Amino acid sequence: MAETKQGPTLQLSSIDENKDDVVVPVPLLAPQKPLPDLLNGDREEYINVGIPLYEASIKGDWKAAKVILDARPELVRYSITENQETALHIAASADKSKRMQDFVKNLVEMMDTTDLELQNNSSNTALCLAAAAGNVEMVKILVKRNRALLVIAGSQQMMPLYMAALFGHHDTVEYLYSESKGLSDDGWTLLNRGWLLQKCVEANLFGTALQIVKDRPELATNTSVLGVLAKKPEAFAVTTSNIFRKIYNFVFARPSKPVPPKKDSEALQLLRIIWRNIAKKPKKEIDDILRGQADPIKKDDRLPYNKEDQKLHLLKLISDHIVKMPNEIQKLTAGPSTNFTRALSMGNARKTYSSRVLFLAAEMGNTKFIVELIRIYPDLIWKVNDNNQSIFHIAVKHRHEGIYNLLYEIGSMKDLITPLRDENDNNMLHLVGKSAKQKRLQDVSGVALQMQRELLWFKEVEAMIPPSYRERKNKDGLTPHELFTKEHKDLVAQGEKWMKETASQCMVVAALIATIVFAAAFTVPGGYSQGGNSQGSNTQTAEGIPIFHSEPAFMVFVVADAISLFASAASILMFLSILTSRYAERDFLQSLPKKLMLGLATLFLSITTMTIAFTVSFFVLYKKGLLWMPIVISLFAVMPVILFAWLQYPLLGDVFRSTYGSRYLFKPKKRVLYYEDPKPNIRQFFSRWSSSIFRFFRAQR
Repeated sequence: MAETKQGPTLQLSSIDENKDDVVVPVPLLAPQKPLPDLLNGDREEYINVGIPLYEASIKGDWKAAKVILDARPELVRYSITENQETALHIAASADKSKRMQDFVKNLVEMMDTTDLELQNNSSNTALCLAAAAGNVEMVKILVKRNRALLVIAGSQQMMPLYMAALFGHHDTVEYLYSESKGLSDDGWTLLNRGWLLQKCVEANLFGTALQIVKDRPELATNTSVLGVLAKKPEAFAVTTSNIFRKIYNFVFARPSKPVPPKKDSEALQLLRIIWRNIAKKPKKEIDDILRGQADPIKKDDRLPYNKEDQKLHLLKLISDHIVKMPNEIQKLTAGPSTNFTRALSMGNARKTYSSRVLFLAAEMGNTKFIVELIRIYPDLIWKVNDNNQSIFHIAVKHRHEGIYNLLYEIGSMKDLITPLRDENDNNMLHLVGKSAKQKRLQDVSGVALQMQRELLWFKEVEAMIPPSYRERKNKDGLTPHELFTKEHKDLVAQGEKWMKETASQCMVVAALIATIVFAAAFTVPGGYSQGGNSQGSNTQTAEGIPIFHSEPAFMVFVVADAISLFASAASILMFLSILTSRYAERDFLQSLPKKLMLGLATLFLSITTMTIAFTVSFFVLYKKGLLWMPIVISLFAVMPVILFAWLQYPLLGDVFRSTYGSRYLFKPKKRVLYYEDPKPNIRQFFSRWSSSIFRFFRAQR
C-alpha cells in the first residue's frame, strides 16, 4: 500500500485498479501515546509495579490490579511494555472469558474517555486489538464509553471495523458496522470503504457486504469484489431443509412469524447488484474489468515457445548484428523477407491475463456466478482466454459439469464453440483426455470409480463435438483417445489394484460366512429327535427330525440361514469375477462397478441374515424362563450389522450413484441460464406443497 505525506493529510490511491490513481486525502491525526515514565524510570519501580500490573491484566485478576491502581490511578495511562501498551491494551487482546470482560469493564470505569484513545507503537488502540481478537463484548464496552474510537485508525491506517473483517469475526463486524452510521463518519473514505467491502467478501461476511453496497451505492462498481466472488462457488449454494426438519420445527419450535419463502443467497444478491452496475459501463470498460490486469512479464516469457518462433528469434539476433555492420555489408545481406519484419518484433513478449474473472469462475466451477454474468452479457459465451479456450473448455478441463451443461441451453451455437482448438491443437475432447486434477478426483471414493467418472466425461464430450474432430491429432501427434489412454494409464493400474484388494478382502469374509452358515444348517438349535414323543406334547416324532421343527422361531432360523448361505455364495462369485476380469478401460465404465455393487450388497445381506439366524436360535432355546437372555443378545447382535452398514454404505452408495445416477450428471432437465423448468417434478411439487402447508399451520399457531 503506497503512502505519501503531503501537508496534514495522508495520500492513498483509489480502490479502482483499472483507472488512473486518484488521490484520496485521509486525515492524519497525531497518535496519542501512553506515558513512558514507568518504563524509562527506576527499573526497580517497574518490577514492583509494572510487572504485577501486566500479570493482572493478562490474567484478568481485577482484585490484584485494583490494589495497584487504587494506590496509583495514573498508571491506567502508563505504558507497561516496550511496545507502549497500557493495561487496557493487554486485557483487550487477551482471551474472551467473562473474567476478562469484567476486568475491562472495571478498568474502563477508572479511565477518562481520552485514555481509551491511547495508541501503542503500532498505532493500535485497545479497540483495534479487541476487534482483531473478535472479542465483541469488550468492543461493546469500549464503544459505549467512547464512540470516537470507531474512526481512530490503527496499524497501516486500518480501521477497527476493517481489522475485525480481516480476521473474519462475524459478530464483531456486524456490531461495529451497526455503530458506524453507514460508514459516514469523517474517518471513512472511498478507499477504505472499498477495502472493507473486499475484506468482508473474502471473509464470507456477505450480509455485511450487501448492506455496505446498499448504504454506499458508489461501491457497487468495485471490480475487485467481482474477482473475489468468482473464486467462491460455495457462497452461492442455498441449503433447504428437508421434510423431517420441517416436521421437527413445526412440532418443537416455538410459535413465531410465518416462515418466509426461500431467498437467493446474500452472495448472489451482492453479485447481481455489482454486476448490473458494471454492465452499464461501455463495452470496452467491461471487457477490461473482466480481463483484469496483465501478468508481470518475466525474462523467460520473452523466449519463443515453438519451432517457428525459435526461427524468428534466431533471425532477429542475426538482424541485430547486421544493423551494426557497415552499409556495404548490409546491402549484401539485404533481400525481401516477410519473416524479417516479424523477427524485429520478437523482442516484445505477449501479454497474458491469468486473472480473467470469467475463467477464474469457470476453473472454480462457479456455475451461478457465470450464469448471472451471461444473463446480462450473453456474448460472454464467445470469450476465449490466452490459450483460445472458452469457459466450456475450462469446465471440461477441470470437470465442472454444471458449467459444461450450459452448452445444452445455447442451442446450435454450441457447434461453433466446441470445435475451438488451443495453441497446441487440442480440441475439447483432447482436454477431457487429459487426467483431471487430483482435487476433483477425490470427490469420488475409490480409484476404480474415479476411472469410471473419467470415462463418463470422455463419452459425453465425444458425443458433443462434431464427428470429424474425434480423430483429430494435436501437435504431439495424438488423437483424443490416444491421449486419454496415455494420461490414464496409471489410473487404470491403480484402479485394478484397488479393485483386486477390495474383492479379495470381501471374498474372505464371504467365504467365512458361507462356512459358518453351512455348518449351522446341520447343527440346528436343540439337535435332532432320537424318536419318541416330541417335547411338550404326546405326539410321536420320527427319528432325525429337528426337535423344535414346529416352532415359528425355528422356521425363521432355517430361512435366515439359507438366505445367508445363498447370499454369501453369490457374493463369492461376484468377487471372483472381479479378480478374473481383464481390466480394460471400458470395463471400468459398467462391468466392474456393477459387479462390485452386487458383491457388496449380497455380502451385506449375508451378514444381516446370519445375525438374524444367530439371534433367533437363542429364542428357540431359551423361550421359557430365560427370555431376557435372547433379548439382550439380540440387542448386541445388531451392532455388527450397523457397523458394517456404517462403514461400507458410503462405498456402496458411491458405486450406485456413479453407475446409475451418472445418467443425470449431464443433460439436466432443469434449465438454469434463461428458462425455469415449466413442469416441476414430483419432488419439487411435494416440497412446495409441504412448505405451504407448514407455513399455513405455523401462521395459525
